[in-house]
Amino acid sequence: MRILCVDPGEKRIGIAISDETGTIARPLTIIAHVNRQTDAATIAKLAVENEADLILVGQTIDFDGKPNLSGRRAARLAGEIHSQSDIPIQLWDESYSTQDAKRVPEELGVRRKKSSEPLDDYAAAIILQSYLDAHENTT
Repeated sequence: MRILCVDPGEKRIGIAISDETGTIARPLTIIAHVNRQTDAATIAKLAVENEADLILVGQTIDFDGKPNLSGRRAARLAGEIHSQSDIPIQLWDESYSTQDAKRVPEELGVRRKKSSEPLDDYAAAIILQSYLDAHENTT
């Protein structure tokens, strides 16, 4: 099962993809945020191009287990993707993925050109890997 993961942001949207076995996540691309409908169309197209069986959308959750403002935006984006695609959509807690993504290149020994280089695709890969790890015996 191949899964496309979306890390929605106000300026950029990170995209990651799993391998065909649904075991390993890798960064795919970063798209610039335009508006919900355009973003959803781009994501749906990427899902089809990459033969995804599921689209996973990262959603931030507050301490009470409810979506915060960004999480509610993610849910609206997921709804728009659903209206433009037949591929199943699922929300997944993405709290702290951006902070975790900042450590990944250094841990892998990858040199970034600038410390300000976007890491949205790495954050999406972290979200996706957490989902894959949590579902490793069920997929």
